[in-house]
Amino acid sequence: MQQDTQKSVFEANGLKLKYEPNRISLQSKTRKMMGEITFPAIDSNTVEIDHSYVDPSLRGQGIAAKLVEVTVDYLRKEGKKAVPTCSYVKMRFDQNPDYQSIMPKK
Repeated sequence: MQQDTQKSVFEANGLKLKYEPNRISLQSKTRKMMGEITFPAIDSNTVEIDHSYVDPSLRGQGIAAKLVEVTVDYLRKEGKKAVPTCSYVKMRFDQNPDYQSIMPKK
């Protein structure tokens, strides 16, 4: 998946996604961090989605939901499972049964 992580999959109003190990961030043209989701590894097959952030200037525009969606898609392509511990991400997983497919079986 190296190739996918080098491409922006979301660009709007001069913002684009940046993929890094265990993190996807949303950056402005000047590379200012405007949003992010972090997902450190629990083990080789599972990550913990432990943090989400959107700059106050972008709140209310669906940016956080888009970050969750992109993260789920990325983890699915990587064959990873995810345990959401960030309160916002947990809420999004509860609202979207499709996201629950990447959660480890209990």
